[in-house]
Order: sequence, then structure tokens, then C-alpha cells
Amino acid sequence: MPKMKTKSGAKKRFSLTATGKVKFKPANKRHMLSCKPQKMKRQARRNEVMFEADAKKVIRFFLPNGL
Repeated sequence: MPKMKTKSGAKKRFSLTATGKVKFKPANKRHMLSCKPQKMKRQARRNEVMFEADAKKVIRFFLPNGL
């Protein structure tokens, strides 16, 4: 069986912390910002840590070798 490759799209969207958690940037920060609330734009600035159940799927299917 060949080696599993890391999905190249996932490399750009996710990163792993030292403890193995998955970090990502939230959505809703790209266009049409004039009609979005300031709170939404402010919260979309920071990185967030993914929920554990979703992070397991991302690591298993998209980032098998880490980053």
C-alpha cells in the first residue's frame, strides 16, 4: 500500500499546535464586509482551535503526516 499524502488544500487551511490540536482561520472575512457586523469581522481576525471530533477527522483524512 502506498504512503498517504497530505491534502494540499488542507496544508493551506489548517495547522497543528504542539499538543496536536488543529488551528484554523474562521470564515466571513473576505468580501462584502460593509454589511457585516463589526463583531463578526473582529472575531474572524483570530485563529480558532477546532472541536475535538472535527479535528480527529481532519488529522485522519487530510493531515496524516502532520505538517
